[in-house]
Amino acid sequence: MAEGERLVGGQLLAKTLKAAGVTQAFALHGGHLEALLKGCIEEGIALTDFRHESAAGHAADAYARSTGKLGVCIITAGPGFTNGISAITNAKLDGSPVLFIVGAPPLREVETNPLQGGIDQIAMARPATKWAFSIPATERIADLTAMAIRKAMTGPKGSVLLEVPIDVLHMSVAAGRATPPAGVTVSPRPAPAPDEARALVNLLLAARRPVLIAGNEAANAPTAAALRALTARLPLPVFTKSQANGVLPAGHACDGGAAGNLALLPLMGIEPPDLVILLGGKMGLLLGGRSGAVVPNGAKLAQVHSDASEIGRIRNVDLAIAADCTETVKALDDALGAGAPAGLDAWRAAATSAAGVFAASFPETETANGIHPFHAARAVAEAAGPDAVYAFDGGEAASWGGAATAVNSPASVLSHGYLGCLGIGPGFAIGAQIANPGRRVVHLTGDGALGFHIQELDTMVRHRLPIVNVVLNNQVWGMSIHGQQIMFGGNYNVITKIEGTAYADIARAFGCHSERVTRFEEIAPAMQRALACGGPAFIEIMTDAGVVHPVTVSMLGQLEEGSDDVMIPYYENIPAG
Repeated sequence: MAEGERLVGGQLLAKTLKAAGVTQAFALHGGHLEALLKGCIEEGIALTDFRHESAAGHAADAYARSTGKLGVCIITAGPGFTNGISAITNAKLDGSPVLFIVGAPPLREVETNPLQGGIDQIAMARPATKWAFSIPATERIADLTAMAIRKAMTGPKGSVLLEVPIDVLHMSVAAGRATPPAGVTVSPRPAPAPDEARALVNLLLAARRPVLIAGNEAANAPTAAALRALTARLPLPVFTKSQANGVLPAGHACDGGAAGNLALLPLMGIEPPDLVILLGGKMGLLLGGRSGAVVPNGAKLAQVHSDASEIGRIRNVDLAIAADCTETVKALDDALGAGAPAGLDAWRAAATSAAGVFAASFPETETANGIHPFHAARAVAEAAGPDAVYAFDGGEAASWGGAATAVNSPASVLSHGYLGCLGIGPGFAIGAQIANPGRRVVHLTGDGALGFHIQELDTMVRHRLPIVNVVLNNQVWGMSIHGQQIMFGGNYNVITKIEGTAYADIARAFGCHSERVTRFEEIAPAMQRALACGGPAFIEIMTDAGVVHPVTVSMLGQLEEGSDDVMIPYYENIPAG
């Protein structure tokens, strides 16, 4: 670096991102960010631009989930920041390492009612992120950016936010005065203590019906490799939350499918698990909440998670391990030695049999009122295959997609988490396609969710991304209207019908290859044409609005006849009195 050289704030920030291995960022233009955008181009960091900040944030989130690398989203001040709040929060709740860089008015114009100012962005962001901070001076850009990256990428991972005022970003500083970006590649992988590994082995040896549930922290290639090695000699049934689908390849003898399948075992006359190893997952609604339907209240529970404060949420655990998932599985495998429990093959066969019950309960591919949504989703998945990447959006549509799809690698199914944020689909699909340029990406959504970010079809066309978009169009807000009718009966509905929109025509106007399908047998050939078209494609499948997904019924918590309890959609019912 030449003596006396000065560096603009945007250069410092871009150089720090490059030092951290960042090669891709997702953005929407704003004048506050010009110095950074210029710096990214100079440092060889690719920029993918969007039509809405939230979609850009969802894309950075999906990129992080797919690659395990840092996702970066660059959005402007004021409305740019507020538009991004849903994506910021979604990444935080699902433990996705995304750095959100937001602009701000000049520090020297504070409290002057400046353009896109007048709000405390950091105060708003703190509850929605793992860490949020405003960079106060140009010379501090590098070390504070490095700190943000470390916080995002170390356990528990999550979203972080850096606010960079426009004057701080555009001013220059002598190169020698700029702080160095230390620690941008820190990546600890804590292993369980030897006594914790032995305790896990003891629980496993004492169990007759053990299962493992893989969560988001297990949805990565190293953990998948460790689990495949373990199950090669130990027939342990493995169930997954959606993002971990694929830790065992499709068709693997130990693959039990979605964690929700565990709730079916008692209905099939099969005893529930007596030990649950929760690997990298959080307890909550997506694992049956406090009901005990998925993680039986009578079962012993061993929970592995990078965030020790998550262990023991909702119920006591018999073994708490605050460690990396891959290292824990390896330690378990090593500690088992030759002592793997015998006689598990019959239990594995019984436990994994629940995966086929769901599909068998929907014999009709078509009804009098349209294509059955489960069979529509399964036909889409069969056409795209287990090596594709799937982005599922919508209430019931995402649930149909998840139930119909089997994949060969983890982080190949990206869907809703604890925020329950509709509209993630287009951004997730774009981020996943950029993260996986050699794989096909399928975005399956409902017609309600599609309306949030349908404009990102334009982004797919402009960037020539060969994403296959599929909308299951039943012309209603499916989970909402079905919930209303379960609660109030008959044909009751209030603001839950969205009839008459021709989504295939809208997609065609954006420049997508586009088709509308009204018969089941038309889906496979339409998918083949979409996959072969070489660019973004869109298939509108007309489905039966009367078909209710079982998850909707379960989330309403049915009342016994004569009960005075108060039914509460999506949460525990309120006891009478």
